[in-house]
Amino acid sequence: MIQNLKGFRDFLPKTALKRQWLKEKIIEVFELWGYDPMETPTLEPLELFAGQIGEDEKLFFKFKDNGGRDVALRYDQTVPACRVVGQYNSTLISPFKRYQIQPAFRAENPQKGRYREFLQCDADIFGIDSPFADAEVIALSLDIYRRLGFTNAKALINDRSLLRDFPYEAIVAIDKLKKIGEKGVIADMEKKGITNEKAMEYLKIIPKLKPNETITIILDYLKNNGFSEDWYEFDPTIARSFSYATGPIWEIVIPGFNGGSVLGGERFDKLIEQVAGIDIPGTGFGLGFDRTLEAIEQFGLLPDIKTKTQALITIFDINLASKSTELAMKFRNNNINTELYANPKAKLDKQLKYADQKNIPYIIILGPDELKNNTITLKNLKTREQETSSIEDIIIKLKA
Repeated sequence: MIQNLKGFRDFLPKTALKRQWLKEKIIEVFELWGYDPMETPTLEPLELFAGQIGEDEKLFFKFKDNGGRDVALRYDQTVPACRVVGQYNSTLISPFKRYQIQPAFRAENPQKGRYREFLQCDADIFGIDSPFADAEVIALSLDIYRRLGFTNAKALINDRSLLRDFPYEAIVAIDKLKKIGEKGVIADMEKKGITNEKAMEYLKIIPKLKPNETITIILDYLKNNGFSEDWYEFDPTIARSFSYATGPIWEIVIPGFNGGSVLGGERFDKLIEQVAGIDIPGTGFGLGFDRTLEAIEQFGLLPDIKTKTQALITIFDINLASKSTELAMKFRNNNINTELYANPKAKLDKQLKYADQKNIPYIIILGPDELKNNTITLKNLKTREQETSSIEDIIIKLKA
């Protein structure tokens, strides 16, 4: 039996409905803040990502296409967005605010919370070099979790300019501090060619770092947006491993959630220039969709999500199949999500069981008596109550 590839997942309706719910909630918040959608191709020239990501380039899904070109699956959405901004700069309104929800692909070692294909949700502001732009996207990222129902989410904020004297290899190692501890970070630096003495020196500097003016502006902005101080803090251990990060950097964590950070962001002022040769600043974040959904389920914030089908039109017998088909279209034309049972030869009991299994709340029966009296029977599968009335009255009831 052929199965899906390792690190790639199928989502059956029960799970897909949950994911659809979360995606729609996130889009609501993006658009509430004035961001518009954008999409980019799944496949990009390899050169777009090469030299931009840092040490994780080993995770690229790359190959030669049929034309012999070196290509890569979308590794992230920030770099392609920078290509778009550079390519269409003359037609875009500045500042350009966009959100993007598409799959990204990384050749990870699959494990809990890490997959080779995953949905990423990004929001960015291009064209503004002020820390107020960073403050806005951080506030937006917190507002998503507030509106999802979390009583607390925390933005851990730092500024890569505070680490300007650190080599990139040290920054990548420090970014793992909370996961592997000081000994692990020192060993990681030494593995990358940094002496033990220098590694220890870098680690001693970290706790002595203080918020600069940029961080102060961001913290004040968050306070003015109604976030209490337990929703954000300056954290000098946040380093972010992307090599293109240039200014404020942040991660969102959910206190009590053991799945790691759920969102990460950074300013990337030089990336568009590197990609497209145009000096345009940018800042934004990528939201971890899978981890966010896991946190929602852990804290019991997910509503009871069922099929969006409101009614199943049964087929009493094959002679009434055409009448049931017409009835189903009448319901749909009145914006009632309606399914017509697909087998006109199936017994009515089987159709009722099917509706019950799918959690469809109502079934409609159109039998010989109903046809004769120009009525239909509506049965509530939850209460087991039923009523026979005109088609118009039943439609009004379901639309209420």
